[in-house]
Amino acid sequence: MRKISAISLCLVLLASLLAACGGGSNKGEQASAPTNSSTPSSSGDASETPKTAEPVTISIYYPNPDQTELRAIEDAKIKRFEEKYPHVTIEKSDWHYNVNEIGIKMAANEAPTFFNTWATEAKFLVEKGWAADITELWNNYEFKDQINPILQNQFIIDGKVYGVAQKGYVTTTVVNKKMLDEKGAAVPSYDWTWDDMVNTAKAVADPGKGIAGIAPMGKGNESGWNWTNFLFQAGGDIQKVEGGKVSAAFNSDAGVKALEFYKKLRWDANVIPQDWALGWGDAVGAFAQGRTAMVIAGAEGPLDQALNQGGLKPEEVLVYPMPAAEKGGKHTGVLGGDYLVINPNATPAEQEAAFNYITFDYFSEDGLKSLEDNIKKFKDEGKFYVPPHMDYFNADSDYGKKVQDILAKYDNVYRYNAESNALLDGKPEAQYNTQDYYGAMTNVIQEIFSKKDTDVKAKLDAAAKTVQEQFFNAIKVQ
Repeated sequence: MRKISAISLCLVLLASLLAACGGGSNKGEQASAPTNSSTPSSSGDASETPKTAEPVTISIYYPNPDQTELRAIEDAKIKRFEEKYPHVTIEKSDWHYNVNEIGIKMAANEAPTFFNTWATEAKFLVEKGWAADITELWNNYEFKDQINPILQNQFIIDGKVYGVAQKGYVTTTVVNKKMLDEKGAAVPSYDWTWDDMVNTAKAVADPGKGIAGIAPMGKGNESGWNWTNFLFQAGGDIQKVEGGKVSAAFNSDAGVKALEFYKKLRWDANVIPQDWALGWGDAVGAFAQGRTAMVIAGAEGPLDQALNQGGLKPEEVLVYPMPAAEKGGKHTGVLGGDYLVINPNATPAEQEAAFNYITFDYFSEDGLKSLEDNIKKFKDEGKFYVPPHMDYFNADSDYGKKVQDILAKYDNVYRYNAESNALLDGKPEAQYNTQDYYGAMTNVIQEIFSKKDTDVKAKLDAAAKTVQEQFFNAIKVQ
């Protein structure tokens, strides 16, 4: 499994004023639910409109109804795109990727021409034949060498390209500093440990008043995704790929150590919500409402909700790397991202139009203008703009520097802390059946949170056996 060094990530993150799988998801990458914070995901300069092009209709991934700002950005982009490509008609799709629905959508030919997905899904979608091979379109794309390779490589499989990166993240712990200050609790160092996390949570938690110190997700695949950060910090892996076979590896000593830490949070420290069955939205909502001092997620979602819904000030919300298991250890977090994938059932003309739309604002002056207009709009509305932790472009590219210059101009842009960024250590999610693994681990975590004397090792072994027999044994690695 590839690992990204803290130095490499720091360079990527700092150059963008940014700082990583799920829920939400990786979100797991549900974890990284869409926010107001992305630079418009889509390069108008990539190709010219054929003079005698035949009419094409494509259906596009369109933001949720409650994401009014993102919808306004997308509507403006649609207008500009159709002006440049008058032979293309855009239809808005309200379907957002769901691992339990994609097979049905594909079989019924109801999936949009392109759709959103997460870093976990690359192998799954390719092996099922549900992601178009866009290698030729990619090779003809003039800005391909300026795309962030840390993100894009997740969707390059056996030398072929199957998706386009939008943005990414390394999972972090977002801390409500205001709650710590009100309790007189010490603000931990960014170079913190599991023990520091427990002590900080204990200093704030007030179970009798429904206040938690930390809210690890306990419902949905995001629960398994949250816990995997601690598996990685303990030195463990999800799976091993050897000799053409995939084997479960999470029922290791590291896995036991990470689950024992979860037991400590639940039973010894008593710092998680009494109603611990929280999905991504529940946990992030509790954070924004001041009902928990810490939440584990890609930073953008919690920041957006805390600042723009919870009324917190930027200096009251801190983004930490994941804590190291012990002093001197790495602050490893799941590296995930958001991607757009083209429907393989689409015609070549539709696929080309979809690719042009996806990359329409990438590396373009229109993209920069849209970014700045969006920041100004937020400022006029008294809101804060939260940039992606990692963006689609190479941070040291000319375009990345232009984005940095724009972000630096406005006082309503959230600034990630450089010291925190420098400690980030991103590790990609497993290559195979990641969501199935997350689901299996969610069952284990729920057992631990509900029963104090749960045998951790026995539960891990049972989950590994289930994942191995139901999923991994069927995989043949070329």
